[in-house]
Amino acid sequence: MKTLILVRHGKSSWEYSVDDKDRPLNERGINDGHLVSSIFHSRDIGIDAVFSSPANRALHTCMIFLRQLHFPFGQLELSEMLYDFSGDSVLEFVQSLDENLKTVMIFGHNHAFTHIANSLGNTYIDNVPTSGLVHLEFDIDRWTSVEKGTTIQTIFPKHLRE
Repeated sequence: MKTLILVRHGKSSWEYSVDDKDRPLNERGINDGHLVSSIFHSRDIGIDAVFSSPANRALHTCMIFLRQLHFPFGQLELSEMLYDFSGDSVLEFVQSLDENLKTVMIFGHNHAFTHIANSLGNTYIDNVPTSGLVHLEFDIDRWTSVEKGTTIQTIFPKHLRE
């Protein structure tokens, strides 16, 4: 069994004249990251590895989760393959994961994460929102075999604020 947890970065700020990779989270992005990570933490799911896009907004969202989950910061790995908007590099990244890893959490971007959630999950998601989490399980032994799995849960900020 393999488990993949996708987390789209929090809402980012367009206030600053910076490159796309350097855009920071805005206040809502920070608050939503805390909200979603808190709910996810309460589900008590063990994580073997965490990977993030090197983009500031993804990395900051990831740090919020790591702190909430008490996951060691030193075990976080960055991957340029997760700074992807189509989903092709993300899928390649997932299929190249170390086979010893069972549960992996990745932080990245849309449209890639909506595409991956719909391609690999069994529940259609119109759009993975900022700070949105999609939890997928696969009845496989090898990441190289990842195909259609089961969408176990979604945690979206707007559903938590209603």
